[in-house]
Amino acid sequence: MSILDDIRKPVDREMDEFESYFSRTIKSNIPLLKIILNYILRRKGKQMRPLLVFLTAKLHGTISESSYVAATCIELLHTASLVHDDVVDDAHERRGAFSVNALWNSKIAVLVGDYMLSKGLLICVEKVRYDMLEITSEAVKSMVEGELLQLQKSRKLNIKEEDYYKIIISKTAAMIAACTATGARSVTEDPDTIQLMKDFGENIGIAFQIRDDILDYEANGFTGKTIGNDIKERKITLPLINSLELASLLQKRHIISIVRSRKKTKSEINEVIEFVRTSGGLEYAELKMNQFRDKALAILDSYPESDVKNSLKMFVHYTTSRNK
Repeated sequence: MSILDDIRKPVDREMDEFESYFSRTIKSNIPLLKIILNYILRRKGKQMRPLLVFLTAKLHGTISESSYVAATCIELLHTASLVHDDVVDDAHERRGAFSVNALWNSKIAVLVGDYMLSKGLLICVEKVRYDMLEITSEAVKSMVEGELLQLQKSRKLNIKEEDYYKIIISKTAAMIAACTATGARSVTEDPDTIQLMKDFGENIGIAFQIRDDILDYEANGFTGKTIGNDIKERKITLPLINSLELASLLQKRHIISIVRSRKKTKSEINEVIEFVRTSGGLEYAELKMNQFRDKALAILDSYPESDVKNSLKMFVHYTTSRNK
C-alpha cells in the first residue's frame, strides 16, 4: 500500500465515486473527442487535487454534491493546463506516455484543452455554484499570468528570488489553493475559514513546486522527469538562483552563458548541476521548502485531532518528501 493510499482512506468512497462522476461530466458525442478523452482518462495521474478537495471539505463538514462539483472543476482545469503545457513546451511525453499533441497534433491538443477548460467552468454554472466559478477562474487567470511572467523573465535570465516566488505562487500554488478553497467552500460559507484554507493550499503549493525544482538536480532513478530538464529549458529555479547569488561575477557569467545556450552539451548541463550541488543551492531550497511546509502544518494545528487532519498532515509531508 502506498502513502497516497493511506492518505485517501478517510475519503476512499468519495474518491471512487468521483471517478464515475468525472467521466460522466467529461463525455462528448464527437467521435474524435471521445477517443482523446478516453485516452486522457486512462492515463489519469495520482489525482492529488481532487483528493485535497475532498479532505479539505471533510475537515469542515459533510461532503456533498458541491464537493464533487469542486473536485471535477479543479481536475478538468488542471488536466486542460497539462494538455496546453505540452503544446507550449513541445513535449511529446506525459507521465511516461505519449502526450495528446504527439499522438494527434498541436491544434487538436489546444482544442481538447479548451474543451476541458470550458467543461470545468460550465459545471459550476450548471450547478449554480458561481462562488466556485469565481475561485477557479481566478486560479486560471493567475496561472496564465505566471506562465507569461516566467517566459518574460526566462528571455533575459534575470530571475531573482522574489520573481521566483511570484511565478510559482501564480502557477502551481494558485491551483492547489483553489483545491483547498473550493473544498472548504463546498461545505461552509464562512469567509475566514475559506481564506485560511486558501492560505493552507498556497503554502502546500509553494513547497510542492520547490520540491519539484530540487528533483531536477537529483539523480535517484525515481524521478518522473529527466535530470537537468529545467536547465535544458532555460528555467532558473530556486536552487540555481541561490547558487548564482553566492557565485563570483566570473562564475556567474559562465553559468548563465551555459543556461542561455539553446544547444547545451550533456557535460555543460552536468557542470551546472554540479555547480548548484557544491554551492549549497539544494540545501537552501530545502530549507525554504520546509518553511512553507511548516506554515501549512501550523494551520492544521488549530484543528482538533481526526483521521482527516492526520491525512492532510501526511499529504503535506508527502509533497515535500516525494521522489517524483
